[in-house]
Amino acid sequence: MHPGALRALEFDRIVAVVRGLSVTPTGQERLAELHPSVDATTIAHAQRATTEGTRFLGDRPGFPLRAPADLDAILQALAVESRALEPLRLVSLADYLESIEQTRSLVARLGEPFPILRQLVAPLSSFGAEIADVRRKIDSAGEVADDASPALAGIRERLRKQRAKLRSTLDGFLRGRETAKYLQEQVITDRNGRYVLVVRAEHRSSIPGIVHGTSASGASLFLEPLGTVEVNNDIVALEEQELEEVRRILLELTDRFRARADDLQQAIDIATELDVIQARARFSIMVGGVEPVIAQDGALELKGARHPLLMQSVQERLDSGPGTRDSPVPVDILLLSPITTLVITGPNTGGKTVALKTAGLLVAMAQAGLHVPAEQGSRLPVFRSLFADIGDAQSISASLSTFSAHISHVVSMDRELALPSLVLLDEIGAGTDPIEGSALGIAVIDHFRSRGAHLIATTHYDSLKSYASTTPGVTGASFGFDPGTFAPTYRIVYGSPGRSLAIEIAARLGMPTSVIAAARENLSEPEKQLAEHLKRIDDDLRRVEQDRQGLARERTAVTEAAMKLRSREDAVREREDKLRRRLDAKLDDRLRDARVEIDAVVEGLKAKAAALSDQAAVRLRTGERLRAAGLNTGETGAVRAEARAALDEIANRLKGGATPEPAAIVEEPGPVEPGTRVVVGGLGLEGIVTAVQGDHADVDVRGKRLRVALKELRVIGGPAPTAKVSISVDLQPREGLLSELNVIGSTVEDALPRLERFLDASMGSDLRELRIVHGHGTGQLRRAVAAFLKNHPLVERFEAAPQNQGGGGATVVVLKD
Repeated sequence: MHPGALRALEFDRIVAVVRGLSVTPTGQERLAELHPSVDATTIAHAQRATTEGTRFLGDRPGFPLRAPADLDAILQALAVESRALEPLRLVSLADYLESIEQTRSLVARLGEPFPILRQLVAPLSSFGAEIADVRRKIDSAGEVADDASPALAGIRERLRKQRAKLRSTLDGFLRGRETAKYLQEQVITDRNGRYVLVVRAEHRSSIPGIVHGTSASGASLFLEPLGTVEVNNDIVALEEQELEEVRRILLELTDRFRARADDLQQAIDIATELDVIQARARFSIMVGGVEPVIAQDGALELKGARHPLLMQSVQERLDSGPGTRDSPVPVDILLLSPITTLVITGPNTGGKTVALKTAGLLVAMAQAGLHVPAEQGSRLPVFRSLFADIGDAQSISASLSTFSAHISHVVSMDRELALPSLVLLDEIGAGTDPIEGSALGIAVIDHFRSRGAHLIATTHYDSLKSYASTTPGVTGASFGFDPGTFAPTYRIVYGSPGRSLAIEIAARLGMPTSVIAAARENLSEPEKQLAEHLKRIDDDLRRVEQDRQGLARERTAVTEAAMKLRSREDAVREREDKLRRRLDAKLDDRLRDARVEIDAVVEGLKAKAAALSDQAAVRLRTGERLRAAGLNTGETGAVRAEARAALDEIANRLKGGATPEPAAIVEEPGPVEPGTRVVVGGLGLEGIVTAVQGDHADVDVRGKRLRVALKELRVIGGPAPTAKVSISVDLQPREGLLSELNVIGSTVEDALPRLERFLDASMGSDLRELRIVHGHGTGQLRRAVAAFLKNHPLVERFEAAPQNQGGGGATVVVLKD
């Protein structure tokens, strides 16, 4: 990337903002050197890392990195052998490494959505032992603790004792009646590291001792009494030992970090990279940036691009005042194949140069790993060279005029061009005769196009507007304006030649009316006709754009209405499903209750039938006539009538529920085959035939399978009935329990039909486990029962009963749900 282009695009100001978002000195140093890369793999990796950083910051305040301001000085000191770090610097280093460890733990818990961050922290080594050693031996105030070593603890204990002894001796001089009168002040002070008394000069010989100096006036002497010299000597020696032991401890702590120089450097590098990613992510959030797609086809497609330096949040970070209140107007900058050149026209102060800078700056930001303030789906190729000739580069000292400065830049671009390349030319051909300047501008554009460069240029020249409208691979665009006030709208319109509006803008800025009128008169007739023609084109394009926006709004409204309608339909369908499920549940509950009541009626009937049988047996034993010994018609009729009344009451209650009338069953002649809808005669249950085996069929009834004789099935058509209750009552008492069938003493021919009826009857109850008692005997009946159960559609599994339930003399059967 050409350094002059980056300066012209103010990339350094973007770097300054990003650098200010880092939290470590090493991160700031690395970001100060931020520059665009030309390697597609490096750019893609940096963009993905920035994206992960923005996702991380979406739920968290940031990485818990804490680095001391003097980190560089600490690292330099570590590089010097046998140099001990000061206590506070050791504490700062330990705190920094601890924050890296906390960051590693946090990132390691993030999971799959953060592969780059997790891979980045994976090689980090722990400094837990070194950190703990520093915390134990140095307190938060930066003092080496007494228990940092046994030797230090002993030295400081002796120091405390000697100092206490010295102070006691000196206090004796202060309190003594014979000595206190010789003192200038009742204080103990320090002189050259030794504790002394302040004695009047005229009483020099009154207290034997060593004079360590005099006061400025000479009236006082700093005297060390002879009785304290030995104690003072001991204190000085102990203090020297203390300093030496402290230095040894600090050097030991420092050497522990120094011994792991490679691990330490790796930790610092990873922390620096994390800080860089975090700063880039914070900048992305600040400007509303997105990760651009790396275009492999050379397309440059910036949709809704905004210049970041015009954003208030960025301006505030640059300390350039409160910033603009209005957000920058988004613009679309498009170079889509086969278009490689864009010529932008429009009025002065209309936004042409800003658009030019936006395109170049966003390219540089993207290749530096920064997200760009644009809409999702924006695409950018990777450029090896980026050039920008923007603004007035005249130089009196270099004898360069505006025109010659522009030409010098173009010559430099041509010399250093490396493809793929993006060339930005502001006011191409300006600063000289318009006719020659426009001709030169067209030639320059054609030259860079022929070399394969992407090019964006701005101009006011009509010939360049015509060139853009008529040349393949070149497109024109102009910035719009308010037709009433001629104020710029800062919105770009593709395909429009645009007008410069020099006279109109001069009038808006306060130019005298007479000057404006004279300027209009100075235009030639062809120029007036051209201006009028361009005005009509602008008006037509404006109306087309208004119609397009109107259609877009209508399309959006239709789409929203369709979505609302679809949502409403889904809600209605969901309510219907809920209602259907609620009705089904209510029906199931009612059927379950009815089944319980029916079971109770059947049990009552069985009890009454048993009682009638007992009465008949009694009559037989008492010798009544044989014809009167059995159940008479009156007795059985009464029992039937009572049962029918009870069952009719249950059925009427079921019909009285909120269930709709069943639809009439329409019988249709036809064969019984799998998939046929049928009604089971006698039970009145509707089902679907699942299999036909001989003269029987398996029927699926509400999720349960029944085996029924073909002659008892009726093929039906029409809508399925919603509910039907039909009950038949067998007044013959059922043998044994509802869950048990006893076939002991029966032949195989008699037992198997009974077993089939028993299984079918069990489907009307909630029982899922049955017991078949067949005895031991020869085992023939047990084997026949097992063979029958093995192929029965209602049986899920069967096995010999437990020992406490009959063992091998009974079989336990588990029915399917």
